Order: sequence, then structure tokens, then C-alpha cells
Amino acid sequence: MAHDVAIVGAGPVGATLALALADADLDVVVVDPRAPGEVARADRSLALSHGARLVFERLGLWPGLAATEGAVTPIVTIDVSQARGFGALTLDAREQGLPALGYVVSYRALQAALDGALRNTRVEMRYGATARSVAGTTAEATIGIEGAGEESLQARLAVVADGAGSSVAGITRTRRDYGQVALVAAIALSLPHAGVAWERFTPDGPVALLPERDHYALVWTQTPERAARLRDLPDAQFLAELAAHFGSRRGGFAGVADRRSFPLVLEVATATTATRVAVIGNAAQALHPIAGQGFNLGLRDAWELAQTVLATPRGELGGAAMLERHRRGRSLDRRAGIAFTHGLVQLFGNDRPWLSAPRGLGLALLDAMPFAKRAFTRAMLFGLR
Repeated sequence: MAHDVAIVGAGPVGATLALALADADLDVVVVDPRAPGEVARADRSLALSHGARLVFERLGLWPGLAATEGAVTPIVTIDVSQARGFGALTLDAREQGLPALGYVVSYRALQAALDGALRNTRVEMRYGATARSVAGTTAEATIGIEGAGEESLQARLAVVADGAGSSVAGITRTRRDYGQVALVAAIALSLPHAGVAWERFTPDGPVALLPERDHYALVWTQTPERAARLRDLPDAQFLAELAAHFGSRRGGFAGVADRRSFPLVLEVATATTATRVAVIGNAAQALHPIAGQGFNLGLRDAWELAQTVLATPRGELGGAAMLERHRRGRSLDRRAGIAFTHGLVQLFGNDRPWLSAPRGLGLALLDAMPFAKRAFTRAMLFGLR
């Protein structure tokens, strides 16, 4: 018997979709390669916008997550500037009438909260199952799986949320390698961070400091060769190079831990739907971490798809009309998020000196125009529709 909705991937985006559908009169199944109760081995920092917080509040998840020790750190101010040039922009939660612009959240804590919430629902969780293919016909979608005791399952609608969009029949992905890596680390401080996040655009690419518990989570864009050298430097030398690279705008770096790196690419699905299939989150678009838009865009994918599913009669789930409504509803926000992120990389992630003055002027003007700054900030926090 076919399920109503089958979700591939129980990471934060897929689990959010499942939880948003949990109280409906729907047969929802989720397949995930993890073992029950298993979370990612290495924790990492997620930058959540205020809009993402609202999603988790609606799901009843936020109070418990926020009360978990060390799980959530508010970002009350974002300082944006460029090295070797004028112009700066300060975004403040008070200007928006919000308690915080966003939050740095532990991936492990968020995943554990989502897993715990799903255990108390009727959603069927099939752990230890890896999707090897997803395809649809006019009658149903079929997910070919390995593990969990069966070879396939069928559903009116299949949703891929685990980044494996390339395995979906009818959906291809384009890939652009930026030729850079993100070097991430935990930076201990001699002075409190006071909830201030820093985004510094340098000739080598952006460098960000995100407040997390009592330290900063560092995201430093580098060439692969330089990142490899920095990973292996003694702590004192690494901190000295970071301070010199970041400039005098923020100091007090007292220690470094957990250095690692990953390549920076842009991967975009050419279409977000196929016959009886939708892709969301990283399966639809994997973005550069500049401005922290990727994860928040994926959460909006999940929430908006859930609203479309809930508004659709069971017999029409996965049909062409339903998928067209979803695709049309997400088009503006998705295209804007991709273009904004990629545009920032192109504008600020290079050492072309002739761009320094226009970049600085743009930052200064935006900072000096309250209406424009408010509109810009709210687009970052809530997306576009």
C-alpha cells in the first residue's frame, strides 16, 4: 500500500517537514540512513534566522531547545565591513523590534530535539535505510532503498531532503566550484562576545565570527593550499594570522580548537519538482555559507511545502497541480536567496581594487538609510514571497 508522503532524510530539514505534517490525517514515512538515536559524530554550528525560530516555535520545539544548556546563542548585532576599504553596516535586533536577529544553534542539539519530538508522533521512522533512487509515475512515486528489510516503498508524494537530489529521476543539478574552502574553528575569547556577529569581506573572501556559548565559531574562506597550512599551524601563530587578516575591528582572540575545512561550491537543482517528487533543502540548493542563508532557505522550503500538502486533498497529493503550486510559491524566495548569496561571493569575495569604492559606498548608504536597511534585514530574516 502506498503512503501519502515519503520523506528521504531525517536531518533538520526533512525532520521539520515530517513534524509539520505529524498531526494531520496522513500516512507519513521517513527513511534515513542513521541508526535510531544516532546524531552526527562531529557537532557544528548552524546560523538560524529569527524566521527559523518562528518555524520551530510553531512546531513546539523552540522552548525546549532554547532551555538546553549551550544549545542556543542569540545574535543581537551583526557588524558587516570590508578590509582595506571604507564602508560598514550594522544590523541591530532592537531596530527590528526583535529579541535577536538570529541564533547560533548546535546541530547535535537541534537534531536530538527533532528526533525526540518525532518519537511522540504517528510518523513512521525507518532508520538504517538509504535511498538509492527516487522516481515517479502518474500513479505513484517509488523510492528504492537499501536496508530496513525491503527494496522499495511507494507514496503519493516523495520528498527528498537529504542533499541527494542527483538520485531523483527527472531532476539534474548544476555545480559551480568556487575554488575555495571554508576553514572552521572555535575561537576562545579574552573578552565577552556580547552577542555580536562579525562578517568581514577580505581580498581572499569573507571571514565570519559567530557568537556561540563563550567563544566564536569561525568561518574563514581560503584557498585550499592556504587552509591546509593554517590547519597545521601552532595555535599562537594561527591566532596571530587570524588577527592580522581580520584587522582591528575585533580582537581578543585567546585560543583555537577544532580546526577543519570543507570545499565551497554552489549546487542548484535545475527544477525542484519532478513527477510526484519534490526536492527541498540541500537537495534543491547547496549555497556558500556567506550571510548564512542556505539552512534557513531549506527550512522555509520544508515549512511552505508542509502548508501546501496540508491544503491539498489526499487524492491530489503529489499531482501536477499541487507540485506546480509549491514550485510557484517557492520560486521568488529561492531564486532571490541563491542570487543574493552568489552575488555577495562575486562582489565581495575577490581582490579587484576597482570594486572597493563601490562596495564601501553600498555598505555606507545601506547603513544610512533606515527604510532600506529594515527591508534588507527583514528579507534576510524571513525570505521573500
